[in-house]
Amino acid sequence: MLNTLANRLGPLLCSAIAGALLPLSLAPFNLWWMGIVSLAALAFLLSSATPKQGWLLGWAHGSGNFLVGVSWIYIAIHDFGYHPVILSAIMTAAFCIAMGLITGLAGYVYCRWIRDGRAGRVLGFAACWVLFEWLRSWLFTGFPWLLAGYSQLHTPLSAWAPVAGVFALSFWVALSGAAFALLVQAPRKGLPALLASLLFAGLALSLQTIEWTQAADKAPLRIGALQSNIPQDKKWKDEEYWATLDYYDVASRELWSTTDLVIWPEAAIPSLYHHALPYFDYIREQANAGGSALISGVPTRNGDDIYNSVLVISGGEGIYNKQRLVPFGEYVPLREFMGSLISLFDLPLSSFSRGGDDQALLQVKNWKLAASICYEIVYPDLIAKSANGADVLFTISNDGWFGDSIGPDQHMQMAQMRALENGRELIRVTSTGITGLIDHHGNLTKRIASFEQATLTGVVHAREGQTPFTRYGSTPILLLCGLLAGIAIMTRQRAAFTPGT
Repeated sequence: MLNTLANRLGPLLCSAIAGALLPLSLAPFNLWWMGIVSLAALAFLLSSATPKQGWLLGWAHGSGNFLVGVSWIYIAIHDFGYHPVILSAIMTAAFCIAMGLITGLAGYVYCRWIRDGRAGRVLGFAACWVLFEWLRSWLFTGFPWLLAGYSQLHTPLSAWAPVAGVFALSFWVALSGAAFALLVQAPRKGLPALLASLLFAGLALSLQTIEWTQAADKAPLRIGALQSNIPQDKKWKDEEYWATLDYYDVASRELWSTTDLVIWPEAAIPSLYHHALPYFDYIREQANAGGSALISGVPTRNGDDIYNSVLVISGGEGIYNKQRLVPFGEYVPLREFMGSLISLFDLPLSSFSRGGDDQALLQVKNWKLAASICYEIVYPDLIAKSANGADVLFTISNDGWFGDSIGPDQHMQMAQMRALENGRELIRVTSTGITGLIDHHGNLTKRIASFEQATLTGVVHAREGQTPFTRYGSTPILLLCGLLAGIAIMTRQRAAFTPGT
């Protein structure tokens, strides 16, 4: 019995460990090759698994991935939701294991319908991986965190990002992993697969020389960004309110006459906009007197709806209401059915309404700015839609929820990928870090480290034109993956695969 149990649990443990390696390929570790190792191990384990075993192996891999990669959820629940250690640990583990179910479904589908089809063990594996990453990016509002493609941000493969987006990079990581797994099992079949992976990588070298967007005929915009570093556990306390207002007033004074645009982070003022109108009227006068514009994050109300918003306070016009809300952080799904359990998710302002799909770009000093708030920057196609016609991208965030964890580095990496995908410079302003300026190649050019109270100044440059990704989004790579998966399904063979043949 013990031998049987060991034989069953051994592969599951190996798969969970392989999943735990995937976050090491991402920020802040940036061991890009770990993603390939992780998916090579999964492909190897799935090569002779039954569909049921594939489900369990995929579930173990996904659970290991999320338990390591989004462990910062514990900080949000315990430190800022004020729940006991054991309950916080249970809730974090439950979320990670639940997210692992999507990878489990991918394992089942791969073993049941794709693996034994034409090119199913390599191209089919890569296609299946990407399709389920995409499924995770929108199912139940989506959680597109820990996508394998982010591991290639600082490699030559990143040249594919403005062509087909981060999912194309995930495709290469999965393709390479499956090729190595097949090379170990059947060298004669694995070598052509590895050469196909190298060809995909080689094409990226020729793409690196292409500038998809061009510099616009506008003078650079001088930026001032405030990182307040007000602790999250103090931010929403009534006794800290006036100190917060005083900080933004004093810290901005030197910027009004020296910059074109000052940006405050998400929910900079911990109050509804109409409650703080006298303060904003005063700030508007200061900004106008200095000749600067101001954009700030602040919650707003329209009738019975409360929005997480960013407003142009002076020097232009526009308001953007956040579209993609964080489940259990900014809204509680099925709130009306949860009864007393709702108290578990009683975080500050956790009842936001969703902003509309078609919102205008913000206008500041003849510049068009595409706004996103916090979590939204992780949605590739959402940002591509708003980038069309924008001079520059900007995102505001309150990363205090992450605490001192790997979360802020992961969040910044995803913002860098959005700049690269759309060939636009990007401004990122956060309460606790990481605040920074990103060029149109996805390089972080200036930054303020986490947990520093500081001001960042610099210039951004307008870009015009569209990358292929801005124009078409993720559709081409998803269609390709759907086609490959379809071919594998229609040509699958029932004969068992024999390693070494």
